Amino acid sequence: MIVDSHAHIFEKWSGACGLPSRALHWRYIQKVVTRPAAKVIRFRDGAPGDASALFSGNGYSWSDLRDDVQFRVGTYGRLDFTVDGEDYYVQYMPPAMADIESTPELMITQMNAAGVDHCILQAGFGYGAMNDYNALAQHQFPTRFSGLFHVDEPRANEEQWMNEAQRAFKQLGLRGLYYSLEQFSRYDFDVWFNESRFNSFWEMIESHGIPVFIEFSAIPTYDKAGYLDVLKRFSTLSKCFPSIRWLLVMAPPIQYFAEGDAWNFPTEVDELFTRDNILLELCYPITWGGRVDYPFPSIQRLIRNLRDRYGTSKLVWGSDMPNVERFCTYRQSIDYIRNYCEFLSSAEKDRILGGNILDFLGVPKVEESLRTGAVTI
Repeated sequence: MIVDSHAHIFEKWSGACGLPSRALHWRYIQKVVTRPAAKVIRFRDGAPGDASALFSGNGYSWSDLRDDVQFRVGTYGRLDFTVDGEDYYVQYMPPAMADIESTPELMITQMNAAGVDHCILQAGFGYGAMNDYNALAQHQFPTRFSGLFHVDEPRANEEQWMNEAQRAFKQLGLRGLYYSLEQFSRYDFDVWFNESRFNSFWEMIESHGIPVFIEFSAIPTYDKAGYLDVLKRFSTLSKCFPSIRWLLVMAPPIQYFAEGDAWNFPTEVDELFTRDNILLELCYPITWGGRVDYPFPSIQRLIRNLRDRYGTSKLVWGSDMPNVERFCTYRQSIDYIRNYCEFLSSAEKDRILGGNILDFLGVPKVEESLRTGAVTI
């Protein structure tokens, strides 16, 4: 059974997508695209642009985002903005996405074409307020989707978000927490996720056995030193709550730790990755696919090194669909492992491409006979 640990559905980005206003939603998106793997292009002549134009000053928080760039959601997968009278765009989603929208039915069609049985629906406010939409998809298509919920991470200890978390897993039945450090930029990095003020939130997560999909950003400096500091803080947090199961989304990052065909981790990072309650998400075509060509042989060698260091049971495949199609097709995002990682046995591929994430999430295995052959609307 093939399970994708990292996929997204979302409503049309031209609207608020469940948030209080479209302006707030677009602010989230503007912050996300200040540091994308996607390139910035000038409309007039195709010349390269610079995402730093979306910032004023030297910081990386919301208060540093420029208000005078007319940031907007365009068409055909583009996010548009204007600087000094020049129009630019980021090709953030696939060019064939005329309206930036990913419905459950579209995702199922993509899954059928790529040979994927089940998807974990991640979240993040750049996609909108996702809890109800993820739950709707999970309940409409229980054999195809397992949804995650999210909260306003820097305010997770407040009553509003404690209640929302309980609603998400008790009433909506969502199966895990998506937790992003990028959200801390909204409040100028005024708190850290490992502060004691959040103990009540993490105690609730631990007491209910909720698995956590945590996506690190190298806040607040967005460099290797920032990433290492984040890992140090996470190490402390995870020791305080040893029963929580963690999946490190899009980790480890190639740009900080890869040297040729191998990884060079500091001792404390290596120790962190060996812990039994931590898994690593292999989601490299989205982060590195713009630099290397399919079938990504250099990434294959890095996966082999991870397998040799930590074992097959540590690794989980994810795509970041539909975003990944800016660099390769959905099928290619799995086939570089499924068809080209010849150093992996069939049993190892079964674990990486589905078995490990099902065990982590506690999702019952779905019989092959339940796979829908076509989309019913």
